[in-house]
Amino acid sequence: MGQHVSRTDFEWVYTEEPHASRRKIILEKYPQIKKLFGYDPNFKWVVTMMVLTQFVMLFVMKDRSWPVIFLVAYCFGGVINHSLMLAVHEISHNLAFGHGRPMWNKVFGFFANLPIGIPISISFRKYHLEHHKYQGDEIKDTDIPTYLEAKLFCTTFGKFIWVLLQPFFYAFRPLVTYPKPPTMLEIVNTVIQIIFDAFVVYYFGGRVLGYLIFGSVMAMGLHPVAGHFISEHYMFKKGYETYSYYGPLNWITFNVGYHNEHHDFPYVPGSRLPEVKKIAPEFYDTLPQHNSWTAVLYDFVMDPDVGPYARIKRKSRGLDS
Repeated sequence: MGQHVSRTDFEWVYTEEPHASRRKIILEKYPQIKKLFGYDPNFKWVVTMMVLTQFVMLFVMKDRSWPVIFLVAYCFGGVINHSLMLAVHEISHNLAFGHGRPMWNKVFGFFANLPIGIPISISFRKYHLEHHKYQGDEIKDTDIPTYLEAKLFCTTFGKFIWVLLQPFFYAFRPLVTYPKPPTMLEIVNTVIQIIFDAFVVYYFGGRVLGYLIFGSVMAMGLHPVAGHFISEHYMFKKGYETYSYYGPLNWITFNVGYHNEHHDFPYVPGSRLPEVKKIAPEFYDTLPQHNSWTAVLYDFVMDPDVGPYARIKRKSRGLDS
């Protein structure tokens, strides 16, 4: 089973999350960062091209064997779908059409969701915005593993399995730890996705739908682009709860690696996050950072000091200590 992790609990702190206070300090020194707020007008065209690429792949993958389906899904389709998931992340912050047109963002989210094969756009937004507002909250931040996950996957082999199963934990953890009733837009998102998936099966076959869905699932698990799930908030250095990554995979993930910058300024689109770091380098250059998402996955599995327990947590607001 491999080496057992050294931690037996999460890292509990009694301070506020660091991003709101740092945002205030940075804006006092560099008010010009406010000019970066807003949406990127090119974003919708980039996302549209990715969706259309996957539409073309429906024809390419038709009648292919299962081994080819899985190989292409892992190496190509899953990468595009993971990028579309991060487009959904941008859309959740209204960065496709701006805060003045919230419904346009939501409808575009339905469109970006189509090749992913699983309806996530509205549900992701519902929980992700609370992750920003209540980072580390023991209930409201559903990005944090449960005690059951941490106890079950506490060895080298266990962590390897946990990485493989990441997409399932991300999908079902909120339903267990912080359930919310479905909204009408979630139902609409689901209906649209089911209709699209049925269309794919009817005209292209079940294996092509498998190409879409299996690509999405595999690219959220043991895959280089999935390294950002762990790199963002798992505590690789004591006391630090958010980490940025400045490597080349940012090119295909809407700069989600600039994660300290993103949490400090969630109204800045991904394409402009490098400019935030350029304007205020002294606030970011000295923070611990990652150079490789693949190395993050390796270190997470092999390092006994890192695992599902390696997260900073806070008592939920309104609960007794």
